[in-house]
Amino acid sequence: MFSTTGSRGLYKAPLSKGLLLVLSGLTVMLSLLPQYQHMFEYNMHAVSHQQQVWRLLCGRLVCLDVKDSFCSGLLIYNFRIFERRFGSRKFASFLLGTWCLSALLDFLSAQALSLFFNCEVEELPAGLLAPVFALFVPFYLSIPKVPVTQVLGSINISNKTLVYIVGLQLFTSSPFMWLLALSGLISGGLYHSNVLWLQKLLFVPAWLCAVARYLLEPLFSTSQPTSEAPLGMGATLDIQRQQRMDQLDQQLLLAQFNEARANSRHQPQRTGLLQWIRLFPSLRRRRQASPQAQTQPSAPPPPLDNPVVEEQVARLVEMGFSRMDALEALRASNNDINMATNFLLQH
Repeated sequence: MFSTTGSRGLYKAPLSKGLLLVLSGLTVMLSLLPQYQHMFEYNMHAVSHQQQVWRLLCGRLVCLDVKDSFCSGLLIYNFRIFERRFGSRKFASFLLGTWCLSALLDFLSAQALSLFFNCEVEELPAGLLAPVFALFVPFYLSIPKVPVTQVLGSINISNKTLVYIVGLQLFTSSPFMWLLALSGLISGGLYHSNVLWLQKLLFVPAWLCAVARYLLEPLFSTSQPTSEAPLGMGATLDIQRQQRMDQLDQQLLLAQFNEARANSRHQPQRTGLLQWIRLFPSLRRRRQASPQAQTQPSAPPPPLDNPVVEEQVARLVEMGFSRMDALEALRASNNDINMATNFLLQH
């Protein structure tokens, strides 16, 4: 589930961390104080017949179902990659824009069902659900699909499969959850494609971002993970060795990135994201050398310019990176698209 987003936790994602802490905390508090739950019910009948418009605000913030809160929290944690990529302000603008659009679509959909199909929608699932479904739009369009394994010989499992499974679980948790999912996907598609210049109409103002950065960011910011952070313990010695080699590869890429960035200050004529030609070969090749090769005279090292797969280059270009940066990242990472994607997104 986290092969695309990396393992750096909530570093550089203060908004995602704040949403997880505040919304999950409110869900637990309301489960302990059931007498206040009626104030956060998403009652469409009260909105249309009793003009309780405030329910469009309170009913679309806190999940009253713990299961919905858990699934939406997992999805928000996974979608924190967009906050790292776009920045907290643009990520907050996406959530705000889709939240407003989906509120209008929820009301119109409920009225259409009542008018044309004689189906009265009295209450919808409460919580920040429609913007979570809206995040599936950039997730589907921007994150490359990398095959991981196969089940039963024919079912392909990719790095995005578990995210879709959690979304399907959330989709089937309530009878009218499909209406929120539909409004969220439509609003996400409209905002992502910038139809009618919605990104310029529905956005978080700069002054509000400055206030939040001054007041809230110290509370929800996460310190940068250290290179000595322990890895997940593998089940076998081979897995543990592979984990250590992966960590050494990432440290090597990061060190070469810092060196290239320092050199670029003195040589402004260089182009591209990094001078990847100076990177060393992957450390995996060293441990895969055969015993026969150790007794023979050492052969010259293979060139760094390995042929890259055009499909992998196209996937990185679809994420917004230039073709030159994608080619250099794939060559430097030995055509490992996971490592190339993580490094380009983080730096």
